[in-house]
Amino acid sequence: MELLATAGLPPGVVNLVQGDKVAVDRLLTHPDIAAVSFVGSTPVARAIYEAGTRNGKRVQALGGAKNHMIVLPDADVELAADAAVSAAYGSSGERCMAISAVVAVGSVAEPLVAAIDARLDKIRIGDGLEDPDAEMGPLITAEHRDRVASYIDGGRAEGAAVVRDGRPDAANLDGFFLGVSLLDHVTPAMACYRDEIFGPVLSVLRVGSYDDAVRLVNESPWGNGAAIFTRDGGAARRFQFEAGAGMVGINVPIPVPVSYYSFGGWKGSLFGDTHMYGPEGIHFYTRAKVVTSRWPDPATSSVDLGFPRNR
Repeated sequence: MELLATAGLPPGVVNLVQGDKVAVDRLLTHPDIAAVSFVGSTPVARAIYEAGTRNGKRVQALGGAKNHMIVLPDADVELAADAAVSAAYGSSGERCMAISAVVAVGSVAEPLVAAIDARLDKIRIGDGLEDPDAEMGPLITAEHRDRVASYIDGGRAEGAAVVRDGRPDAANLDGFFLGVSLLDHVTPAMACYRDEIFGPVLSVLRVGSYDDAVRLVNESPWGNGAAIFTRDGGAARRFQFEAGAGMVGINVPIPVPVSYYSFGGWKGSLFGDTHMYGPEGIHFYTRAKVVTSRWPDPATSSVDLGFPRNR
């Protein structure tokens, strides 16, 4: 677990503290800690937010995500497939902005799934320290790898089609590796959709209309990021207003802006009033002070019981 904590330090100094629950619980109650910033799962983010604010601290707690990428029938399928593969499997899927659910609308589903699948054989898995051509490394622990892999069999058992099982591709690699996996015909009732997997398992849901696709985004308990791929400017403009997510991409699968803009999620993806980076990040790590001063001529001084006015 990792927290950023501010205490009685010189201006602009922030401590990065790593530790287990015991260390974090102490930080959340320590009187010298003024603010904490956390990134992790939604249950832990919620607990840290509640404990920190209960103890009078400023808290910024970023939670989990289930980022959707909607592909409309008019989209460029090759471009959308490139984007889906890049966003789903980059960093082995272990990033909060990874695309984990592709929502294929209408007739685009078959060609899109085929195009995604065709790209998976080209992804090179391996140890980047030993193989400079490796594009996807291991997962964080053996336990996490096994949990992520369990969604492949779990999805199949619940009725999903396993287009690609990544386990054989990583069987001979020394480490916590898992190959790219692709599930099709996923439904909202399945665990592979309901849960934040945080690994290289991409789910494809098929819906009949734009409205059905946006409904999936808005009914999700998370609201980190959402993207739409289309050539229709009207649909794109509707989506930017209707999508219930803090970061929205138009033909951009991972809609994280440059750092001088504040950004972050909604709903279960963020607890607190400020987003990361940019002006809101500065606001979180600083405390505003207002100074009012005058240098009047003493001869003009008088008693005035009215409300103070600018002069």
